[in-house]
Amino acid sequence: GGGAGRQGGTRGGRNRVLRVLACAGRELRALCSVAYHVWPRDGGAKYGDLLAPRTIPPMAGMRLDGTPFDIVELRGRWIVLYAAPGDCRGNCSGALYAARQARTIQNAERERVVRVWLVTDTSAPADALLAAHPDLTVARVDAQSAGALPEGTDRIYLVDPLGNFVLAWPSKPDIKAMAKDLGRVLRASSIG
Repeated sequence: GGGAGRQGGTRGGRNRVLRVLACAGRELRALCSVAYHVWPRDGGAKYGDLLAPRTIPPMAGMRLDGTPFDIVELRGRWIVLYAAPGDCRGNCSGALYAARQARTIQNAERERVVRVWLVTDTSAPADALLAAHPDLTVARVDAQSAGALPEGTDRIYLVDPLGNFVLAWPSKPDIKAMAKDLGRVLRASSIG
């Protein structure tokens, strides 16, 4: 008689634990799903570096038109983020071009992605550069904010719609490989 009661209690406890895990693990499941789809088991198919789970720090400043900017406003969309001085020397123009192309390659899914250039100094971006990137969100932030990026400012970052860093690509990326990573993440995710 006593054994039957214990067995029922154990089964009830196990079900309770399973229900708790099912409810509590939504974000963990989303991260695992992204990791599974971006980094298949064959190991050689990924390009960007998967970042440790970390929420993007507060980043506020001014858009070039003088209106306030806060990265939090972009929650709900995937963000391809790059930070560089306004004169856009070095890899900057190539990084902005790569981000634009990787987004464009996504076709209809591209509307889920917003590109952001954080200008880290007081120099003004060239009008021709801005004209080449009409859908680019450009905001001037202090260098300390940009310095809080996980791997510094010489990387292109992907931030998920919940505000978490997901990937980091080199500032001189292979555009097709970057686009492939972005496409996998967008297909694997129902958010954003």
